[in-house]
Amino acid sequence: MKLFHTADWHLGKLVHGVYMTEDQKIVLDQFVQAVEEEKPDVVIIAGDLYDRAIPPTEAVDLLNDVLQKIVIDLQTPVIAVAGNHDSPDRIHFGSSLMKKQGLFIVGQFQFPYEPIILNDEYGEVHFHLIPYADPSIVRHVLKNEDVRSHDDAMRIFMNELSETMDKEARHVFVGHAFVTSAGEAEENTSDAERPLSIGGAEYVNSHYFDKFHYTALGHLHQAHFVRNETIRYSGSPLAYSISEEKHKKGYYIVELDEQGEATIEKRLLAPRRKMRTVEAKIDELLQHPVSEDYVFVKLLDENPVLQPMEKIRSVYPNA
Repeated sequence: MKLFHTADWHLGKLVHGVYMTEDQKIVLDQFVQAVEEEKPDVVIIAGDLYDRAIPPTEAVDLLNDVLQKIVIDLQTPVIAVAGNHDSPDRIHFGSSLMKKQGLFIVGQFQFPYEPIILNDEYGEVHFHLIPYADPSIVRHVLKNEDVRSHDDAMRIFMNELSETMDKEARHVFVGHAFVTSAGEAEENTSDAERPLSIGGAEYVNSHYFDKFHYTALGHLHQAHFVRNETIRYSGSPLAYSISEEKHKKGYYIVELDEQGEATIEKRLLAPRRKMRTVEAKIDELLQHPVSEDYVFVKLLDENPVLQPMEKIRSVYPNA
């Protein structure tokens, strides 16, 4: 089975007072074209479809257009969960109706639940969709007072889940969490990622996912694996803060064989505008070619510069 793994679209993202919707449409058009050419069996979106709980209309329209092209026009199922930037209720709305069209989207944490089952020539693949949820919600749903942190929530949930997993099937986990090798803090974040909790309670131990053939994660914006090649963050399709300027943005193509062994390939997306740092004296900067890139400028002048932003934006309008 061939999977496309993406996450953290953050539709409706605002940078320097400018909505990035046009930039997002360009890379998502590339993504849709890849779906058309590669013909995956399913597309996974692991949370943070939107950048805020109440997104602007243009962001909603863009998501609707992209999902329509993939699900309706290309007849490719889409599996998606809510992230911490999304509104669980809004993402979950109409989910039962959408299943009939091939859009499997989960906004609210629920248990017990039924995995999404898709078939290929080798049999069933079970997709376990677990949206972001505050530990207090998980504690209430599971009726377990021991849930105090995100790690508690995942550990206790996995213990419940393991009792019902079909041992004959292949299993894919789709979630939105801050997963680290052993549940400890790690420096792998960007400024655009909203903390899930305060005081270190947000980290989740990667060992909980060992029973899955592939784990498709969202939340961290840099693509990487956690301890195991099959536990992966796809990263965001665009840079959303200057701390991401060195990231190579894209998505993963994952192929599961009959035994559930995963072959993983990264594909890159080409942004219309880069996000980058510019360091120069004002006289040097004014000689630069005009660029619409999203830039963060550090002036190296020793003396104060009169009306610096007006001058900078004559060259870099999106500074």
